This record gives sequence, structure tokens and C-alpha cells, in this order.
Amino acid sequence: MIKISLADGAMGTMLQSMGLQPGESPDSWVIRNPEAILSVHRGYVEAGAEMITTCTFGANRIKLSHYGLEKDVFALNSAAVKIARQAAGKQVRVGGNLGPTAKLIRPLGEMSFDEVFDVYAEQVCALTESGVDYFIIQTMIDIQEMRAALLAAKQYGRVPVICQMTFESSGRTVTGTDPATAAVTLEALGADMVGANCSLGPDQLLPVVEKMVTAVSVPVTLRPNAGMPVLQPDGRTTFPLSPQEFAAWIPRIVDAGVTAIGGCCGTTPAHIAAARDILRGRTAVEVASSLRAAHCLTSRSATVYFGAGFPIRIIGERINPTGRKAMAAELREGNLATVKHDALAQQAAGAAVLDVNAGVPGIDQPALMIRLVEELSQLVTLPLSIDTTDPETLEAGLRVYPGRALVNSVTAEPERLEKFLPIAKKYGAAILCLPLTSEGLPESARTRVDTVRRIIDAAMAAGFLRRDLLLDALTTTLAANPVSALEVLETLRLYAEEFKLPVSMGLSNISHGLPRRDLINSQFFAMVAAAGMHVPILNPLDSMMNEAISSTQALLGHDRQGLEYSKRFAVQGSPSAGEKSTETMDPVKQLRQAIVQGEKEAVRGLVMAAVEAGRDAAYIIDNGLTAGMNQLGDDFATGRCFLPQVLLSAETLKEGFNVLREALPTEKTRVLGKVMLATVAGDIHDLGKNIVAALMENNGFQIVDLGKDVSAEKIVAAAKQHQPDIVGLCALMTTTLPQIDRSIAALRAEGIDCRTMVGGAVLTLEYAKKAGADVYASDAVKAVALAKELIKG
Repeated sequence: MIKISLADGAMGTMLQSMGLQPGESPDSWVIRNPEAILSVHRGYVEAGAEMITTCTFGANRIKLSHYGLEKDVFALNSAAVKIARQAAGKQVRVGGNLGPTAKLIRPLGEMSFDEVFDVYAEQVCALTESGVDYFIIQTMIDIQEMRAALLAAKQYGRVPVICQMTFESSGRTVTGTDPATAAVTLEALGADMVGANCSLGPDQLLPVVEKMVTAVSVPVTLRPNAGMPVLQPDGRTTFPLSPQEFAAWIPRIVDAGVTAIGGCCGTTPAHIAAARDILRGRTAVEVASSLRAAHCLTSRSATVYFGAGFPIRIIGERINPTGRKAMAAELREGNLATVKHDALAQQAAGAAVLDVNAGVPGIDQPALMIRLVEELSQLVTLPLSIDTTDPETLEAGLRVYPGRALVNSVTAEPERLEKFLPIAKKYGAAILCLPLTSEGLPESARTRVDTVRRIIDAAMAAGFLRRDLLLDALTTTLAANPVSALEVLETLRLYAEEFKLPVSMGLSNISHGLPRRDLINSQFFAMVAAAGMHVPILNPLDSMMNEAISSTQALLGHDRQGLEYSKRFAVQGSPSAGEKSTETMDPVKQLRQAIVQGEKEAVRGLVMAAVEAGRDAAYIIDNGLTAGMNQLGDDFATGRCFLPQVLLSAETLKEGFNVLREALPTEKTRVLGKVMLATVAGDIHDLGKNIVAALMENNGFQIVDLGKDVSAEKIVAAAKQHQPDIVGLCALMTTTLPQIDRSIAALRAEGIDCRTMVGGAVLTLEYAKKAGADVYASDAVKAVALAKELIKG
């Protein structure tokens, strides 16, 4: 039987009730008001908490710089651990608390991955030296920032690490990661416990952790808010769930398989005591799931499972400059146009994973791989396979990849085993085991099996699990070896008999040097698919191969009753009949599609083509640029795309406007309106506001950005100076929510003629209405749409 651990509750809202003022650093209280911090810790310990969390949520260099305390990282973290240890005694564990920096990592933001990693490494070292029992990294909205913090904790810490993401009501993080994908990615990267906290109450977070429990083998934790904040008539912000109402959710949380429970914003020692009473005598519930042992890869926003019991998953091979002189030439010039086009085309053609190769002679391949991974991760939702023979390039790509990638590939060569396995393990990647040795290419199936066994043994000794491994059947050309296809089929049979692991291989080698390679390749695909091939590497843009894939999926039972196959041939017997190619499409329609897909490199040519076709600026804007963003907004609202794609499309839209101004300088490319944005007093988080500002500016609004921690008085003064059409106010912290209604009241009292829009992770529609806001924006895309409606009004 597994015991359920009880953690503490909120720190910030407790300190607020004890006098913490807006604009004051909670983390500085460990030195300025240590008695208050000690009393909060003791309250939770007396309530029955077995795990307490240091008051260091914002004690990283970036957050502390707002208060002029960036040089006090060690002092504040050390003092916080000392206070928590004093309250904990010998029985209660003390967790080193790491929160978000409020910065986004490239390509979504301006910070590099290594810059954010260094920030967390500094805090981790301080907490480690101070003697914490575990780390808890929490309230993360971006999987990439969580990865940076987790890697720092694993590299510089010596204790278990708990990782808690924050989810929106949509069931995803702000940057688009779903619960299962987050959990799988973090477990592979070395997290000892995963879970969710903050932002939502137990009713909305319960489905989130249910998905996590079925996806991973590590324990799952949940620390919800005491409901969503409510604005009272007297101006106070409260949380609706009483201790008993909060604790009433505990049985359902336990039944979901959660093994560690605590509270976040609005919870108090009374909430934890009530939870303790409900938990008394309960043990953890084991939830069965076949997915935990399944092989999978992840992107930022999706998980792809493969192997026995799953459909055949295609790895698209097109992003490889080897043998493609035009692509290699573009990459030398820093141009990713063909790479992006092929990535989008392969995704549309049904690829489940994209193979990425940066092998251009004479250039900085690690730097190129970083750029490819960053931009493709924003462009498509598919997992990536890092294809390289260079360990430095491999580590460069895996380090910045916001998911669980595939390493293509690890051979039995001693140097490859020695260098590639530790890198893949460090970054939680799966590996493709390629049966090559220093002596060369094994021709026979039996030799391939023996060679792969050596790789598997080395991988298992390095700490990999069976679910981390894929096997390559190694295709050789039929022109050089007349029985090469037969040896592949025998290899597949032996692999299934002896290893029972998913199998992959590059199919096109079989036809090298032969005519009608498309025919050979498609026939060979059908043969190996029937023989047990799970993850072939091929060109999904080849029409004959595409048809072979579709028909084979149906014949093998992966496409029930041939429904998808039938859809392909529903119009005039051709999968492409009735579709207009992008080459012959009107340039304005192509421009609209480029905006939707985020093809920034294609925009200049398309805008110029539209101008040369005689279209005026208004037509190009309405039917191309704006129409594309409107379609993307619909896709975002329905969950067909996520924030990374929206930001990329917004950059593409801005490029389109810039090119149009150059091409038609005498025509007016209108400004929709003036919007003034501010994060309210006491709140140093401007991440959401910055995203809103970028999207609005790229959609044609003039932006006045007042920054963060802006008082009501400064907002009023700036509104008088700039006379905006809309004032947008943001609050990301529960402790600063009251500043929303105070700022709106101040604007109204001064008779400022503008509309008000509010948003932020802790805000609700109900709160916005009570605060007197004209509209409430639940996300950045909605903010743009609402701003357009307000301007029309």
C-alpha cells in the first residue's frame, strides 16, 4: 500500500492577509519579516502537512531584479530554507520552491534556453547548499521553462524533483501543452513526481491529473486553488471554497490515482487540516493503464504513440539537405523557406514525426540544428527526430527541443555508444538502434539481430527502459544485394520474436539505383508493414507512397472500415481532385494561407504578386492578411492550433504589413485603434500582457505599453496623455487582483473616455463584470477579437 502525502497550502495569499502590500516582494519577507513566514509554516505543520514549501517562489535573479534584490539570491533562499527547517522539525520534509521567471524562451520570447537554465541553476545551487529535502518547480505555463528548471535541478541538485504545470480551463497550458504530454515529457527528463497546481479549483484540475495518471509511471500530485477568486462588494478578493468544501474533493482526487495532495491560492492551514481529516486511513489507488509502458514521442502540444496496437506512424524524411542541393544552398544562406514548406506539407500529408538533419558541410551544424528545432517546434505540432552523427549537434538540438524527441540514430560503434547514450538519456529522448558496427554494414538478418542486442544491452546499462528503444531493420539497396528485401523481412521476424520492440527504417534505400523508385518503395512499404514495421521513415509527399500508406492502414485494421481511405477517394476517384494547387491559387488566397501557416519567408513574394496583379492595399489586407489571422483565431478557439502557432502567424502578418507599406507607400494601411496596456500595481508579471501587445500590434493596433507594476494613478495620467481607445489591464497574481477594480474605478472617476479590457490567469468573467470592465479577455487571441469589436462599437 502506498501512503498519500499531504503538502502545505498557499503562502502568497496568507502573507497578503498578514499585511503584504502590492508591489512588495513576498520572498524578501524571509529577511524583513521572518516571524510571519515562520508562523505560516508552523500553521501548516500543525494542520498535518508532511511537506512544506520554502518562501522562494520568486527568489530567482530575474524576479528579484524588479525589487533591486538580484544580488541576494543566495541570502534569500538560504534564509527561507532555515525558517522552513525550523518549523518542520525532524518529521516534515522541506521543499525548495522554484517558480516561473515570467519570461518566455525563444522562439516565443527573447530569452535563450541557456539564459533561463543559468537563472534556475543559481537558485538550485543556493537551495541545495541550504539543505532542502526535495525541489518543487511549480506554476509553470510553458513546458520549455519547466524543462530548463528541471535540467538545472537534476544537474546541480541531489534530491527528488516535483514538477507542477499550470493549466487553463481549456485543459492546456498557456503555450498549448496538454496534461499527458507534459507528464510524459517531464517523466522522460527525470522528474520524480509530476502534477498540476494553481490557476483553477479542484473541479477543473481533477480531469487534468486523471490524464497524467494514466500517462506516466511516476507519482502524480495536485495542489488546486480554493476555487476561483471572487470580488466582494467591499473590494476584497476572496476564494469561495471553505475548508470543508475543498476537502470534499479529496476522495475523488485519491480515486483518480493522485498520491500527493496540497493547496494553492486561497488555501489555509484550515483547508489542509480538513484535507488531513478526509485522508486519514486512506491509501493510494492504483489506476491501470496500458499507455504507461507504450512507446511515444512528444512535441510541445501532442503525444504520438507507436508500436504494437497503434497505427503505423510515418517519419517524414524530407528535411535533410543530403542529396538536395537547393535545400543545402538555402540553409547556407540562412533561408528556411524550403524546410518550412516541406515541414508543413509532410504534416498535412499525414506524417506523425519529422526527421530533421542539419548536415550541410562547411557550416556551424549545432547552431543550424538549434535554429531548425526552435522554428519547426513553433511551426508544426509534430514531434521531431534529431538526425545527426555529431554528438555536439545532437545535444544542441535536444537541449532546446520542447518535448521528447527521437535520436536518429545510435549504432554499435563504441564511440557512438559512449557519446550518444548519455546525451539522449540526459534529455529524455528515445533512441533508434541502428545495427551498424565499426566493421561496416551487417548483411544478414542474424548479424543485425546480434548487433542490435549489443546496443540494447548498452542502453539498458545506461538507464534506458524498453519503452525508450526503437529498432532499425537496416535497409540496403536491392541493386547491390538481390536478397536485401528478404533479409529485411527476416530481420523483422527475428526482431518480433526476440525483442518485441517497435521497428523503424528508411525505406527509400531499397530502390537506390533502380528505375521507378516510387513503385519499388511503395510495394516494399506494403510488404514490411504487413511483416511488422511500425515507424517507417519515408517521403509522405510521394503520391504513390501516400496511396500505399492509406490502403495499407485500412488493410491492417488501423483504419476502421476504410473510412479515411474512402475520404481520400471520395471526389472523382482521386485524392487531389477538386483541390486547387497553391501554384495556381490567387496570390491573395495564398497569402491568407501563408498567414495561417506562419510561412514568414513566403509573405514578401506573395504580397508583391498580389500588388502586381492589381490588388489595392485594402483588398490585400481584408482578404489576405486579416482574413488569415481571423481564420487562425477560429482555429485557436476550437483547439486546432495553439499559442506558438498564433505568435508565429502574428509575426508573419506583421511582415506582410511591412512589405505592403513598401510596395504601396501612397496607399493607407490603416491603424485600427490605439490600445494602452498595463500590468497593475504590485504585479511584476508582464508575460501575458506582452503577448497581447505583440498580437495587437501585428493586427494593426497602435500600442502604448506602460509595463508592469503600474499604479492606478500612473494609468490615469497616461490615459490623459495618450487618449487611447482601449485600456487593457492585466493581473497574474491573486494578491494583485484588487488593483484591477481600483484602476478601473480611477479611470471612471476622472471621466476618461475609453473602453476597458481586463485579463490574466487569475481573472474570471464574473470578477471582470464586478470590477466594471467593459470586456474580459480569456486569452491573447480573444483580446484581439474583442479589441476589434470595441473599436467597431
